[in-house]
Amino acid sequence: MSVGEGDLAPDFTLPASGGRIVSLAGQKGRPFVLYFYPKADTSGCTKEACAFQEALPQFRDIPVIGVSPDPMAPIEKFAAKYALTFPLASDTEKHAAEAYGVWVEKSMYGKKYMGIERSTFLVDGQGRIARAWHKVKVDGHAAEVMAAARALT
Repeated sequence: MSVGEGDLAPDFTLPASGGRIVSLAGQKGRPFVLYFYPKADTSGCTKEACAFQEALPQFRDIPVIGVSPDPMAPIEKFAAKYALTFPLASDTEKHAAEAYGVWVEKSMYGKKYMGIERSTFLVDGQGRIARAWHKVKVDGHAAEVMAAARALT
């Protein structure tokens, strides 16, 4: 079951690009954006990450954290290739994805498999989900999230 607006944000602690560790506790007292993407360096995920990177200055001091089930090596390569300065976290065990309800059964060409449902959560300074976007369409998404995030500050 996915978390929704008003719910407490599930806890997470994950390794991230640039040797960082990201966690819910590390964001305590300030709003942040947590987005889940299926796979590093694929077309939709690249477009989404680059849109967040481009919008980053407009987020003011609201951190953006991307999460995928990829191991750290491809995440680091992805971050370097596109000069992504915000943390990209590795959730290989899918604990965060499951806690946020975005590790779901998907279907492609009649074949069912488990994967990430592209989703974004805006967490407020009290650790509650202020906004949740599921089944995200990439075009215009970063701007929509940025507008919602700025409304929190």
